[in-house]
Amino acid sequence: VQLQASGGGLVQTGGSLTLSCASSARTFSNYFMGWFRQAPGKEREFVAAISGRSRRTYYADAVEGRFVISRDNAKNTVSLSMNSLEPEDTAVYYCAADSSIILSSIRSVSAYSYWGQGTQVTVSS
Repeated sequence: VQLQASGGGLVQTGGSLTLSCASSARTFSNYFMGWFRQAPGKEREFVAAISGRSRRTYYADAVEGRFVISRDNAKNTVSLSMNSLEPEDTAVYYCAADSSIILSSIRSVSAYSYWGQGTQVTVSS
C-alpha cells in the first residue's frame, strides 16, 4: 500500500490548512487511517485516526476541537482539516494505514504498517 500526503504549507497563527492522503489500497475501506506528526527533535506523535467503514474518529487531546479527520472511501482518500492553528502545530505530518489494528493501539506509531512520505506544516507566530 502506498500513501501520498499533500496539502502542507506555511500559515499564520489562527489559520487553517487541510491535508490530504491518497491511498493505493485495493479495498481502502478495510484500512484504519491515521495522521501523526513529528516536530524537530521530538518523537512522532499521534494526531487523529478514523476507522474504515464506520468512520469512527479519534483525536489527540492537543487537537481535539480544532482538527477534523475524514475519509472518502470511494476516492481512497483521508483528510485532516486543521483550524485555529498554533505554532506548536508546526511539524511534518504523516498519514498512516493498517488493515488490522487493535483499538487500544491506534495512537501508537508501531500499530501502523504503511506510511506516507510526510508533508510540512509551518505555523508562524
